Amino acid sequence: MREGDRRNREDDVDMSRRAFVTTTVAGAIAFDSSVARASTVRVAGTRPHSQAFALDEATIDDLQSRMRAGGETSRSLTQQYLARIDAIDQRGPAINAVIELNPDALAIADQLDAERKSGKVRGPMHGIPVLIKDNIDTADRMHTTAGSLALADNIAPRDSFVAERLRAAGAVILGKTNLSEWANFRSTHSSSGWSGRGGQTRNPYALDRTPSGSSSGSGSATGANCCVVAIGTETDGSVTSPAAAAALVGIKPTLGLISRSGIIPIAHSQDTAGPMARTVKDAAILLGVLTGVDARDGETRHSTGHALTDYTASLDKNGLRGARIGVARKRYTGYSVATDKLLDAALDLMKQQGATIVDPADIATAGQVDNSEFELLLYEFKADLNAYLSQLGPHVAVRSLADVIAFNSRNASRELRYFGQEIMELAQKKGPLTEKKYLADLARNRRLMREKGIDATMAKYKLDALVAPTQGPAALIDLVNGDPGGGGSFTGPAAVAGYPHVTVPMGFSRGLPVGISFVGRAWSEPTLLKLAYAFEHAAPARRAPTFAATVDVGDTRRGM
Repeated sequence: MREGDRRNREDDVDMSRRAFVTTTVAGAIAFDSSVARASTVRVAGTRPHSQAFALDEATIDDLQSRMRAGGETSRSLTQQYLARIDAIDQRGPAINAVIELNPDALAIADQLDAERKSGKVRGPMHGIPVLIKDNIDTADRMHTTAGSLALADNIAPRDSFVAERLRAAGAVILGKTNLSEWANFRSTHSSSGWSGRGGQTRNPYALDRTPSGSSSGSGSATGANCCVVAIGTETDGSVTSPAAAAALVGIKPTLGLISRSGIIPIAHSQDTAGPMARTVKDAAILLGVLTGVDARDGETRHSTGHALTDYTASLDKNGLRGARIGVARKRYTGYSVATDKLLDAALDLMKQQGATIVDPADIATAGQVDNSEFELLLYEFKADLNAYLSQLGPHVAVRSLADVIAFNSRNASRELRYFGQEIMELAQKKGPLTEKKYLADLARNRRLMREKGIDATMAKYKLDALVAPTQGPAALIDLVNGDPGGGGSFTGPAAVAGYPHVTVPMGFSRGLPVGISFVGRAWSEPTLLKLAYAFEHAAPARRAPTFAATVDVGDTRRGM
């Protein structure tokens, strides 16, 4: 779920079952993912980190050029990113974004280097290090836990479709990233980026600020240059929100463009995986790798005739010329003066680039599904999680949502020490997916956000895309009260509709990133990426993080 919808408590974090140790030896990284490490990260006293990194802000094209020229190999890139994780994620500013390293990463890199040497290059991802969220199955020596101690022993018997596609493309899966536990569907008072297994992930732009969630680790790790690109998952805002908070490009694709098989679920009517990257082109490259029809996920059959394997062909620096862009102001602006100023500047820039701006172009049905969306997710979470857990091996202690709730209660000192599990308890009370209320609400929500929502708005104003700020600047981590409430997040319409959403950096407010979202009809990823790419090139807003301990808000005694 989106970052602003969960609230909770804490002031320091015991990162139990930290699933790896890294050691630098003679220029290589030797590591053992089976070794747990407990540590405590405290924001107070943390100093900004400015250590130079040879791969800082490197793109997929940059790394491919270096490997073609012989200056780097997949092994050398993997070693450097592992060292970066050790220096930035585990030590130094300790953003705590990576929950487990792949003990086979260097061996995989060696194999891919041997293929390159023999003349075989699988494509643009060949030899490229990637991090993936810890709710995505990998049939290797890594665990898949959704951040929960209840799944601490879960080794998947089969790769997820996402992992299969990454391996086939020649990517090196470096490891798994921390997340808001159970993809932030446990408590109404949770802290985004906290899990029982991984502890609290920090925002690399200000270590006392939320990384947002639930793909918190994927966002912070990519933003901090601990990998080239990463994979997150989204039900409502869980890719696009942490991407915006880390000055990244995030893609929430059309439902069914990427298979969900082998991903720990919340709700099949909204769940999807998606790329997170520092540039639109890198995100587009990764998106093309992940598409395909999967017999294990029937939703993907709808992508036939729509899915592409190369979205970079859509990218055009002049892509805003002649485009009609509608501004979804009602409910999605007006909550932050600084964010509105950035939006107005972005709209002026788009006009200068030849776009026609229709302002406002409000979604008439916005806000009409907020309560029913949550109810639907409760129904589907119970059904979908039970289905996932029921097929796990005998070494896993839980087989149902009821088992998870009981496990958490038995292990309350570790799992419930900062916030509860009231969302899980509500879900457990729901009936089957054949109930009339569930079926009626599902049909109603889709109608309101599809035909009467995004589709109607775009048809009325003859639009190529709708835009609004993705969200405001990241809030403080509040481990007493949890994530703050408040409006503004432009994640809901596309999430409920199952339509595509691309966020791209728009600017900064007091050193904190703010993103702008491009939303469109089903299967309109090529159009949205073209617009986002043109915007990115007209005003490149991303800058690397400084790992500041906190935000400099000026002299508050003078009202600055």
